[in-house]
Amino acid sequence: MGLLRHAADARAVLFVLVALGLQLGGFVLWPVMPGWVAALWVAVACWFGWITAVITHNIVHVPVFVHRPANRAMQLLLTVTYGHPVSAFVPGHNLSHHVHTQTRKDVMRTTKLRFRWNFLNGALAPLVLARDITRSDLAYATAMRRERPRWFRQWVLEYAVFGITQLALILISPVAWVLFVFLPHNAGAFGIIGMNFLQHDGCDAGSRWNHSRNFVGPLINWWTFNNGFHTIHHLHPGMHWTLLREAHAREVVPHIHPALDEPNLFAYTFRALVWPGRRLDYLGRPVVLPEEGPDESWIPGRGDTPAEVSLGAEA
Repeated sequence: MGLLRHAADARAVLFVLVALGLQLGGFVLWPVMPGWVAALWVAVACWFGWITAVITHNIVHVPVFVHRPANRAMQLLLTVTYGHPVSAFVPGHNLSHHVHTQTRKDVMRTTKLRFRWNFLNGALAPLVLARDITRSDLAYATAMRRERPRWFRQWVLEYAVFGITQLALILISPVAWVLFVFLPHNAGAFGIIGMNFLQHDGCDAGSRWNHSRNFVGPLINWWTFNNGFHTIHHLHPGMHWTLLREAHAREVVPHIHPALDEPNLFAYTFRALVWPGRRLDYLGRPVVLPEEGPDESWIPGRGDTPAEVSLGAEA
């Protein structure tokens, strides 16, 4: 489409604008909304908050636009809509989780969640992981101040834009901010981290094929831009989302254990977290958690960043 690298990303841009419109529209219209309209509005805004988190995940792997300034502007727009600086997605996800999946260098590893009730493991993953992710982000940013100054400047700009916009909205109407901005932002964070928990917990981190669980239903993958095809995404992080379904069928299905292809995300979530809510591996056995030590440093040295893992904004 000229500006876009892939025409299909027009839908992603549209969804981001819809999410922003729901947040700001709800904020503005809040004083005249009937209660039932406000509740429905918040629910839809939270759904799009999750979708925006998925889009954020995608663009830090594969930028949307042809030109670098447009990608930087997109990251600023997503920072406000997703509810967190987009560049901060890079350290914990791209460089820690993707490169060191489920090891002590993976700040997002599911073995940190150790509640006896599995529902709490899935529901509280963002809260449990938040401190280590934030610490990792700050350590990486400090290391990259001279190593990758362009990325560092984008990171600082996103934090500034996010902080200023949130403070302004809070000062105008704290109640409207909580309902139409804060809740959708947190729905996005809980959705993307919770889905990551489901995609890795109980899998075989040491296997080339069985390290991730896939949710292959067509409807959820339409909404989440094929985010359900997680094994192939780990094998080819720089592959555009439009190619994941076919690549999964071609490269993954012949090798993966069939139990790791789940047809329905929500049915599996209910089964794993609610009823019967048992923490089982993909073979149906209780998950055995290894002895958990502290995080190990993964901050890359000069030239150590994997070639296929984007740094966002084409840093």
